[in-house]
Amino acid sequence: NRTKPKKAKPDVALIPVEDALTSVLHEVTPLPAETVALDAAYRRVLAADLAARRTVPSSDVSAMDGYAVRGADVMDAPARLKVVGEVAAGHPNAHVVQSLEALRIFTGGVMPQGADTVVIQENTIRRDDWVIVNEAARKGQNVRRAGNDFREGDFLLRKGRRLNARDLALAATMNHADVPVHRRPLIALLATGDELVKPGGALKPGAVIHSNAYALSAMISADGGQVQDCGIVSDTLEATRQAIRNADATGADVLVTSGGASVGDHDWVGRALEAEGFQMGFWKVAMRPGKPVMFGRRGALRVIGLPGNPVSSFVCATLFLAPLVRALAGRSDIRPLTQTAILGADLPANGERQDYMRASLKTDEAGHNVATPLSRQDSAMLSPLSQADCMIVRPVHVPAAKAGSPCVILKLAF
Repeated sequence: NRTKPKKAKPDVALIPVEDALTSVLHEVTPLPAETVALDAAYRRVLAADLAARRTVPSSDVSAMDGYAVRGADVMDAPARLKVVGEVAAGHPNAHVVQSLEALRIFTGGVMPQGADTVVIQENTIRRDDWVIVNEAARKGQNVRRAGNDFREGDFLLRKGRRLNARDLALAATMNHADVPVHRRPLIALLATGDELVKPGGALKPGAVIHSNAYALSAMISADGGQVQDCGIVSDTLEATRQAIRNADATGADVLVTSGGASVGDHDWVGRALEAEGFQMGFWKVAMRPGKPVMFGRRGALRVIGLPGNPVSSFVCATLFLAPLVRALAGRSDIRPLTQTAILGADLPANGERQDYMRASLKTDEAGHNVATPLSRQDSAMLSPLSQADCMIVRPVHVPAAKAGSPCVILKLAF
């Protein structure tokens, strides 16, 4: 059977980067919640406010190693007190401290009744069952009061927070063994191209090593998603359609294709997606690199078609895929965060596409960030991308700029 003639895709006007991102994020809501053990919650996003289940400290406790005493007995020094017992952390002492009595106490020990002050051991001399306090102490000194950190019912971790290591320690102290978090978005990766081969093997003439999946997988994982690698598909319409069906069968929330996003004779992704019922939102974006990037939906499944060139793929994924993963994961820091810097070299006027120039970033003697564009900006060159610290963002039709003038940068976080 002969393949039917391909219908050429009509030329589509370029849309601005910001409009494309708005389209990608339209009607995106965080994925449903699931409960996970605390030791599996690192960098997951809370799906509900988290309240403390206990008061911390639960009782007045000693902040130092020393002696628990009545403050009135140590207002003046020296003072001689009778040692009548000991308090270690986790081992409260029921003795009620009387006037001119002291209990040896260690850090974290529960303050005994009658005592309201801890004299640190460095300011004392111990002689058998007596202790000499050589330096006066004020009432309440070296005591951590009950609830000084937080109280039961306090909401300390809020919905939408991405849990860091400190948050996990806090949640544990709040007495939570597990927490409600948004489900991690599942991203199916699908590469197209007869020329693509996996790294490490023998290379035939014209072969290109498939590198995009490694960058994309790392980016997705870093932003809170999980990856289903659906491999490499050959350049035919039916093979591409079948690969799309296979990717959909994984239960993915987002399908990401790499390569075949343009309108050449061997670019089948757009046609395959439409044949599989996807409604395409855009085909071309006014950006450099990465003009042939596309986005569409079929029900809840979203698709982002990335260019095959590795730099173009990386830049488009930074601008569109990463924000989508963050939004689905429930994060609040969704859009790429830009900041200002100073140009380290002259730049010519820009044209009709927003430019993302790979650049090195250094700090000058005055403490200013200086972004210097790398000499090679080809969208197929990975070595300059690896050397870059940031991208200089040049809006459409911006005039020429001199070294030392302000610019906008996007730091490379992946």
